[in-house]
Amino acid sequence: MTEKTRIGFIGLGLMGQGMAANILRKDFGLTVMAHRNRAPVEALVAAGAAEAKSPREMAGVCDVIVLCVTGSPEVRAVIEGPDGIAAAARPLTVVDCSTSDPSITTALAESLATSGIVLVDAPLSRTPADAAAGTLDVMVGGAEADVARIRPVLECFAGRIVHTGPTGTGHTMKLLNNFLAMGYAALYSEALMLGRKAGLTPEVFDDVIRGGRMDCPFYQTFFRYVLERDRDAHRFAIRNAFKDMSYLAAYANASGAANPMGAAVRNAFAQAVGAGRGEDYVPMLSDFVAEANGMPQP
Repeated sequence: MTEKTRIGFIGLGLMGQGMAANILRKDFGLTVMAHRNRAPVEALVAAGAAEAKSPREMAGVCDVIVLCVTGSPEVRAVIEGPDGIAAAARPLTVVDCSTSDPSITTALAESLATSGIVLVDAPLSRTPADAAAGTLDVMVGGAEADVARIRPVLECFAGRIVHTGPTGTGHTMKLLNNFLAMGYAALYSEALMLGRKAGLTPEVFDDVIRGGRMDCPFYQTFFRYVLERDRDAHRFAIRNAFKDMSYLAAYANASGAANPMGAAVRNAFAQAVGAGRGEDYVPMLSDFVAEANGMPQP
């Protein structure tokens, strides 16, 4: 892959806009596409990117297309829709950085291969700030040669790249990663609520945990919201957490595995979504759990 390789990017949301900007800074040719918000597109075009009007148009001029959309339904629409990537009937590589259902990823990869399109799953970990800084963690599922070919693109926005195995394993690992993270979010929220019932303030809770064995970067961003009320501390919506835990539940069911902890974590987010809090960010789950137990936030 050379600097002349043309990269397409679809999904300029909280993560995608920083990722695309880093690809452009590394002197790859970049083509982007607008969805609802034109501001990131206009900023990237002003910096030298080209704009496509549809995934099919993008596929006609790009060698690699990076997707950073919400999940499997959106990925399938972008690829298989009437004006989608596959409609261009041109060999290229699609890099799915979304958090998708692994079973759909593997089935989609098999169907695309007959048209000469390679699908690699490369979901992300860390935050929009890391996307902008080029320090994301990326879990990559795909054949060795395909992963090696796209590695220069991934390196534009990743600080750490782990090849997890064949296509689909990246998305599986991402679900497991998010299971741990959202599990912590649910635990923190319930522990804070129980502590408040005993008269323990969030500040006291933090004095005990911070710097100890249970401290970690996820804890720190979560508690930046709890203690400082910084809404942007961890910009990941509760509805997306619920979506990811639902994908995990589907994987567990398909595997014939009992996952009671996963079900509990999913239900914690399902309750918040059902109460109309899906657009809140994950650390705000602590507010919902407190309010549901008769303790409104100050």
